[in-house]
Amino acid sequence: MRRYAFAAALFLSLLPAAAYSASRAEVEIQFQRWIAGDLSAEAKQNGISDKTIAGAFKGVSLNWDLPDLVPPGSTPPPSQDQSQAEFSSPGAYFSEKRLQGLAATGRSLAAQHRTTLERIEATYGVPGEVIIAIWGRESGFGRAKLPHSAIEVLATKAFMSTRKEMFRSELIAALHMIEGGDITASKMMGSWAGALGQPQFLPSSYLKYAVDFDRDGHRDIWNSVPDSLASIANYLAREGWQKGRDWGFEITIPDSVSCAQEGPDLARPISSWENTGISRVSGRGFPEPELRADGMMLVPAGRHGPQFIVTPNFYVLKQYNNSDLYALFIGNLADRIAYGSRAFQAPWGDVGRMKRSDVLAMQKALVAQGYDVGKVDGLAGYKTRRSIGDWQAKNGLAATCFPSASLKDRLK
Repeated sequence: MRRYAFAAALFLSLLPAAAYSASRAEVEIQFQRWIAGDLSAEAKQNGISDKTIAGAFKGVSLNWDLPDLVPPGSTPPPSQDQSQAEFSSPGAYFSEKRLQGLAATGRSLAAQHRTTLERIEATYGVPGEVIIAIWGRESGFGRAKLPHSAIEVLATKAFMSTRKEMFRSELIAALHMIEGGDITASKMMGSWAGALGQPQFLPSSYLKYAVDFDRDGHRDIWNSVPDSLASIANYLAREGWQKGRDWGFEITIPDSVSCAQEGPDLARPISSWENTGISRVSGRGFPEPELRADGMMLVPAGRHGPQFIVTPNFYVLKQYNNSDLYALFIGNLADRIAYGSRAFQAPWGDVGRMKRSDVLAMQKALVAQGYDVGKVDGLAGYKTRRSIGDWQAKNGLAATCFPSASLKDRLK
């Protein structure tokens, strides 16, 4: 976030002082005209009253400190920086100190809210430790400060950001929240990205998933712990959480078993994976009910990092935040809270050195040879990883299922 804010400030600082002031003042005038014109018209078409519109935008002005802004007349930044690393080393993401702290607090809060969590699990089928883990990751168990007016953030980004249409839709959703009496504009506080409350829902997610679990007549994800926790559970349940199933297991894949078998489209019974020689790193067997159900191989760093068999619930966690590392973080944290588990046993190896432009070139070379790498974008998703593994095996190389400098030279 700071990097984007710095870039925006640098862009504006390059203008002469007088021009900068005039430019910002002119943009502010355009912003107010946009609110009074196009935006208000769209809001009214969506059932928002004049009273709600007037109240929501009273005193609202552009927030120039937000990241990812594209003022009118300026050139949007490139869609991706091809000089950036494709896959940053996850070591910092899985900070052991942070995870231990979140787990300790999570266990205490799980005990404190045990009765509420039991009611929530009975209602939605989602384990309490998973709910607590998301609560901790998203808002520090509701303790994180939410310093921004959500209306101001959403309006600013709807008017001048790289994702204007998305934020415009979320702004209309926020107005529906106000129109429906869920909250006033002055109390709708959120993050710099417009995420709201303890679960960090965007307004559209609030409208779809927030629940009044404490039955006080309001879906309050800012101040009510029961509403916040139940809303997280409702989100996961409605996205397909399978009651009674785990999220996944860290495993060891024998050298004789190809790592190029990952992905939700290659699901098979976990017993079938076990029959190939795959085993849990803990030394324990897979739970009996899981053996009969489908699981999927996941090797986010190929042979260079922890390896997993995950269940469909892993992909439900990704609905909350579309990142393998996020879902793994939540799964590991939930296990720590529930069972006292520790860090993944396998270390993250020498990854994070490839540039996106290099991975992009490899993807294009693989596509030219008939491989399905998924989106050709310089990011090594599971289809790219398994295509690399297949190519390595067919060319007499040990399959690592991950891009490397040596492969870049061969794949031309």
